[in-house]
Amino acid sequence: MVVDHFDVTIVGGGPVGMALAISLHERGMSSLLLEAQGVPEQVKDPRPLALSFGSHLILQKLGVWSALPQITPITNIHISNRSYFGRTVLTSKDAGVPTLGYVVNYYDLYQAMHQQLQIHSVNYQVGATVTTIKIAPKQAQIEYQQAGENKQAITKLLVLADGGRLATQIEGVNYQTHTYHQWAIVANIKTSASQNGIAYERFTSEGPIALLPSGDGFALVWTVPFSSAEAILSLDDSTFLAQLHHHFGDRLGEFMSTGKRSGFPLVLKYASPTIACRTALVGNAAQTLHPVAGQGFNLGLRDAWELTHEIIQSSALTSEIELSRMLKAYANKRQIDRDAGKLFTHSLARIFISDLPLLQTFCGMGLSILDCLPPIKRFVARRMIFGARG
Repeated sequence: MVVDHFDVTIVGGGPVGMALAISLHERGMSSLLLEAQGVPEQVKDPRPLALSFGSHLILQKLGVWSALPQITPITNIHISNRSYFGRTVLTSKDAGVPTLGYVVNYYDLYQAMHQQLQIHSVNYQVGATVTTIKIAPKQAQIEYQQAGENKQAITKLLVLADGGRLATQIEGVNYQTHTYHQWAIVANIKTSASQNGIAYERFTSEGPIALLPSGDGFALVWTVPFSSAEAILSLDDSTFLAQLHHHFGDRLGEFMSTGKRSGFPLVLKYASPTIACRTALVGNAAQTLHPVAGQGFNLGLRDAWELTHEIIQSSALTSEIELSRMLKAYANKRQIDRDAGKLFTHSLARIFISDLPLLQTFCGMGLSILDCLPPIKRFVARRMIFGARG
């Protein structure tokens, strides 16, 4: 059996895992990145990603940003509640930044980060399925299969960025889960009104609809009840666009065309704790959020960035005691951001779908009041962009 030794082994080669691997490699750390899927050409995920301006800064520092083929700025976010009075508009001026964020395609980001891994010659193994994890006080041992061959890695620190599949093998790590009984349907949409940098978040009794500026059209993230998701996905294009128009309204004119549609179920899942002996969880392995307000990936990217900072700033990998201190410091620093992101998205996902007219009236009033209070708008916008510490 092939056995290799590393400072850090990362299981999960999605964008969060890749960001961590690139960042560690730039700082001279030996790392191994294991990805169960194949090469990027096989990763055909059509989802749009709403990247905050803070995430843009991280990707820029990693050398990834310039390799993205299509980047669409979000200058304003228009938030409204269907059938009720009240709306608010967040602008880049409110937040004191050039733009609130950007929309990119998941596949484009995946490929750009893979290119950066190759440039830095990061040890990135695809088609590698982890079978066993063994954690001991002095080292962690990972066994995996690749191309029919059994391999083993010995590492000082194990990081799980795999969505939580392997965390059940880590003693002490547990998950809390809330099922929303909703699906998110994503597609690229063209409307008779051209996109002009405005992202729309419209709350309805069935869930939020987001239309994000993307290229010369919009990227749709439409939350629908679980019971109707398959039926909506199977509609012909004209009927689908008519139903979408009925839910969203006339603000963008006529819905002209739609690209390929796909959907996925929505859950809130978060680990407690996010650290264990020689182990840290990041990204969707630490928390999976409702897509409302587009916080999930941005939160995961901050996980990776701050974990790198903690590793580099300490002598964590030189002793078991220092490693334990570093992991506790990392978890403590991320706790407020994680809790705030979880509370913010879960509250939006639950409150705005309530069928209580009085509550919805108060929600609309809240949006209008927020629109009239620039300091509060700045507070909200900067925390959406940079996390709980703003």
